[in-house]
Amino acid sequence: MTRAEISVIGGTGLYSFLEDATDIQVTTPYGEPSDPIAVGSLDGRPVAFLARHGRDHRFPAHRVNYRANLWALRSLGVRQVIAPAAVGSLRPELGPGTFVLPDQLVDRTSGRATTFYDEGAVHVSFADPYCPAARTSVLKAGTELGVGVVDGGTMVVVPGPRFSTRAESRFFAGQGWSLVNMTGHPEAVLARELALCYVSIALVTDHDAGVDGGTSVAQADVFEVFARSVDTLRELVRLTVAALPSTRECACPTALDGMTLPLTLP
Repeated sequence: MTRAEISVIGGTGLYSFLEDATDIQVTTPYGEPSDPIAVGSLDGRPVAFLARHGRDHRFPAHRVNYRANLWALRSLGVRQVIAPAAVGSLRPELGPGTFVLPDQLVDRTSGRATTFYDEGAVHVSFADPYCPAARTSVLKAGTELGVGVVDGGTMVVVPGPRFSTRAESRFFAGQGWSLVNMTGHPEAVLARELALCYVSIALVTDHDAGVDGGTSVAQADVFEVFARSVDTLRELVRLTVAALPSTRECACPTALDGMTLPLTLP
């Protein structure tokens, strides 16, 4: 099996959840992706898995080759992407272990390659960053699993690798934003520029520093919460894969109508 219509971009705890997986090394016009792409099956559906940071977690968020990752997946036939991610919470009611399905995104990163359109005046619609059909599939999976997935919220993406100061965290919360993350952009917009369906499943691992005045975010605590929740996350992803439509009837496939990428799409 060398092609798949569905992909999961994830990290720790998701590396080996496919059946009969084969690693495929893909070279792209933008360099090498984070890791070889594992292609296998999940409950009978072909699925590709890519370790966002590399399986040895060698790439920090600001050094991930997002363009190569998305291009490589597209070249293997992927058209729908599920992107689980660890996030900090900017709202007291969204505590560690909560699953959130964001519907909006704010980019606060810098220095990253954020587009495939390095030449030409081309503008891709990004008003709604996440595929509505894929979001419906996640909510359906959460209901089936009995997990209360919070529907909606704005995720602000920061450069990393450091966590936010208390002042930054309070500023983000004051804007009405719900979550803070380091990888959600440019991943989402690059998926849109390849006419892919993309959805993020956010797992809250901590309250950001400005939300809980008595504590600060520590990497060990983040990893510990993620480890406690990873089995539920795996099952939520599995059920989402099963719930994704076999035929895409959302607007994502038409995102590039009237436009041409500077390099030939695979």
